[in-house]
Amino acid sequence: MGKIPTREEAWELLCEFNKDEFHLKHAQIVEGTMKYFARELGYQEEEEFWGVVGLLHDLDFEKYPEEHCIKSQEIMRERGIDERIIHATASHGYGITVEIKPEHEMEKVLYAVDELTGLIGAVAIMRPSKSMMDLELSSVKKKYKNQKFAAGCSREVIGNGTAMLGWELDDLIQKTIYALREVEQTTGLV
Repeated sequence: MGKIPTREEAWELLCEFNKDEFHLKHAQIVEGTMKYFARELGYQEEEEFWGVVGLLHDLDFEKYPEEHCIKSQEIMRERGIDERIIHATASHGYGITVEIKPEHEMEKVLYAVDELTGLIGAVAIMRPSKSMMDLELSSVKKKYKNQKFAAGCSREVIGNGTAMLGWELDDLIQKTIYALREVEQTTGLV
């Protein structure tokens, strides 16, 4: 078993390979969302671990976009990071850049919410409040159906992740809205 970095160590590693504010913000949003789901799904004792996975999931994306979820494995192995983190972060690229399938519930959540947080965030910033606090499921569903809205957020990946979890799409969206409300309240990030 390798090293499980603290949140601070994970942040330093992330910042070593990512400088763009958008990527750093996305990592923090996914970190908070993953921590929320850890608590909601009964993994409270693993909340920090889930958060570190969320924080590091796009470690290689900014610097090595053509090797996304591939280069990050190499980087983390060189630093002796625990294989569970390596597998979890790589598995969110399943069927896109890697054939590492999400297995643990945490990995399935990451796979499903990574794209979804971006889509929900895009819906929120279009609203007059620019907030998650008054965002409703119906608003997200309406934009979700419009393939041109937030076109970079793959509905196919979100759908596949929802199926992996065995959830209804509405439930995943609603829970993710709740997670993002908490992220907004605690970090100010949207």
